[in-house]
Amino acid sequence: MKIPIANRQSPIANSRRAFTLVEMLLVVTIIGILAALVVPKIMGRSEQARITAAHADISGIKTALDAFEVDNGYYPKGNNGLGDLVAAPRDVKNWHGPYLDKIPSDPWGNNYIYSYPGKHNASSYDLLSVGPDGKEGTEDDIGNWATK
Repeated sequence: MKIPIANRQSPIANSRRAFTLVEMLLVVTIIGILAALVVPKIMGRSEQARITAAHADISGIKTALDAFEVDNGYYPKGNNGLGDLVAAPRDVKNWHGPYLDKIPSDPWGNNYIYSYPGKHNASSYDLLSVGPDGKEGTEDDIGNWATK
């Protein structure tokens, strides 16, 4: 029985079915170069995304604090601070919360710092994320008095 011409394979065609080592090294090199260019740009954007998320959290907490103030005539005081937005304090008559489901941590895993009256907002409150370094009073702090 004769094999049709379309099904015959020449020895040259059989040798070209796999990638050569040089081709594989070339692809790996190109991927490495692209990763070296792209990864630093992506890493810088992730830090910017965390900063934006901290601003959004602060804005949401500010809204909850303002709603608390409208209902009660003052901002939360004392050691409990932001906790008054989640659970009713004992001495509050017009609490219509919870104003927040839970108190969020900042994008770096730290607690937001709330103080009333504030140092930066004497007639109001200060709300602060200590930023990436985790230290209060440094250049990377994100607060409700100086939004970037």
